[in-house]
Amino acid sequence: MPGVHGGWRSRLVAMFVLGAVLGNSANALAATAQPGIGIPAQPGEQGAATATARIVRAILEYTRWPKPVNPVEVCIVGTAGNGAAIEAISLSDGREVAVRYLARDGFAASAGCDAYYLGALDAGAMRQWTARAHGGPVVTIAERDPQCRSEAMFCMVYSPGKVSFRLNIDAVSRSGVRIDPRVLRIAKDR
Repeated sequence: MPGVHGGWRSRLVAMFVLGAVLGNSANALAATAQPGIGIPAQPGEQGAATATARIVRAILEYTRWPKPVNPVEVCIVGTAGNGAAIEAISLSDGREVAVRYLARDGFAASAGCDAYYLGALDAGAMRQWTARAHGGPVVTIAERDPQCRSEAMFCMVYSPGKVSFRLNIDAVSRSGVRIDPRVLRIAKDR
């Protein structure tokens, strides 16, 4: 029935889109449905920052931009509790990561960003940044939006002793990048 949301047809379309975007991997389909995927974090802010950096590193390593990117430019927007840990990321394939800090309304300075890491922003500002990335080759990661209401591609989830993330399939499908399905297993492997 047209106009009905949440029915079997929309779930089927979502599974088809996920398969097309992520490379039609059955493992990717299964991994997105699993709750509790996460990287163990040591107690305290430093432990969460280290775990966040490991997840962001994996996201960047499993992202394929339309053209090779080196360095990968991560633009941290707003105040990010884990921004300093992201500055220390190095990718296993030899590419460098460059970090730039942008103000909440720093849209004009965002040219050249390969990823937006959204820190402490209100919901409206986060949506403005994710809307800016739609269709373009920009990965969006929200630090403080565990329900993914910002429409970021990846949303960090913090719980005692663990850092994990949610994947927003719709945002990935609207982006200009491809995400390798192995990104969904990174937390299990570490």
